[in-house]
Amino acid sequence: MTARGLKAACLAMPGAVEEFPFSRYPELSTFKVAGKIFALSALGEDPLTVSLKCDPEIAGQLRAEYPSIIPGYHLNKRHWNTVALDGSLPARMVREMIEDSYDLVVASLPRAVRLTYDSS
Repeated sequence: MTARGLKAACLAMPGAVEEFPFSRYPELSTFKVAGKIFALSALGEDPLTVSLKCDPEIAGQLRAEYPSIIPGYHLNKRHWNTVALDGSLPARMVREMIEDSYDLVVASLPRAVRLTYDSS
């Protein structure tokens, strides 16, 4: 998946926006829904990586199975994975991980807000 494809996949989620909130890391794109981050990536970096929220049990399984998935870099390693987009994972799998991250964040929103962003 390319940087353009990653950005498009993140922004395709209902209500998703891209922001650059970290003055110390101005190149770091954060993708948010209702003000909550569901993906982070320095889109101009090589190799391209993306950090995504993940169910803790699934996060461990993915890390054990795929060398390109590691604990979240500078994030809560229980809930976040950093994924190297080096071609070793199918684009479809990456899109599914983006959707799962988005869904986890939406599920944590208050009910009234959550209903606005239901991606199913």
